[in-house]
Amino acid sequence: MEGPPSHLPYGGVASFARAPLVETGGDWRADVGVLGIPFDIALGFRPGARFAPRALREASLRFVPPFTGLDGRTRLGGVTFADAGDVVLPSLEPELARKRITEAARQVRERCRLPVFLGGDHSVTYPLLRAFHDVPELHVIQLDAHLDFTDIRNGTRYSNSSPFRRAAEELPNLVHITTLGLRGLRFDAEAVAAARARGHTLVPMEDVEAQFTSVLRALPEGRSVYLSVDVDAFDPAVLPGTSSPEPDGFTYALAMRVIREVARRHRLVGVDVVELAPNLDSSERSSLLAARLILEILCEVLGG
Repeated sequence: MEGPPSHLPYGGVASFARAPLVETGGDWRADVGVLGIPFDIALGFRPGARFAPRALREASLRFVPPFTGLDGRTRLGGVTFADAGDVVLPSLEPELARKRITEAARQVRERCRLPVFLGGDHSVTYPLLRAFHDVPELHVIQLDAHLDFTDIRNGTRYSNSSPFRRAAEELPNLVHITTLGLRGLRFDAEAVAAARARGHTLVPMEDVEAQFTSVLRALPEGRSVYLSVDVDAFDPAVLPGTSSPEPDGFTYALAMRVIREVARRHRLVGVDVVELAPNLDSSERSSLLAARLILEILCEVLGG
């Protein structure tokens, strides 16, 4: 029987938030452009982030905008979405994969107001940031349990431990990185020293609630900000589906306080959500939380 597209979360084709499916380099324009990067061969621990873009699309069908709140306010009304699918990646050619990620990200950027990237392990943030080479004085705000500023790990310079080191070295327009939520037993002392030597801001999880407003206010208002959310920033009791969980992380409410302040003070030019491993959470609540997080970020940026 013919009829309108299904609005049931378990029916229909799983595009992100029911967005129209488009070709990455096609003739389209939207407020939000979504691109998946199903890549996780740069992990140092448990794999599974390659399955995240599909899981996030499926989970997003629970949260299809526009949204009407208890107060009657409508959010994301009139905001247009496009889902550009996934980057077509070679299985075992990481250099070619990085090239394709950068090119696809540039194409999506050209066609939307705010690109949203669905990782993938955190190594994909480096080729994504290369697509923002033309943004003057680019700032990164990173929610993460780990610094991801290692020079070399296990003989490679392009693992998920190194995306921001490579980006800081190779992108002269990347002027500052603020990392919030750092914790754990295993830190690379050289990476910490190198990040501090570049003037980056490192905020341990134990200091986030007390200091995040002053830390974010130290960045002059109106900056161009790329937001990178590694889901291991969250406490594993909240979001267990990630490769390298660390205890005592963000609550959802605290993460949204940070993001709300970032969106209020600055201009977000891109967002990625990475390191979700849906195979490590049979309850699927990790995917649901991450999908909701993306849409709440869009609510804060695009309003309605």
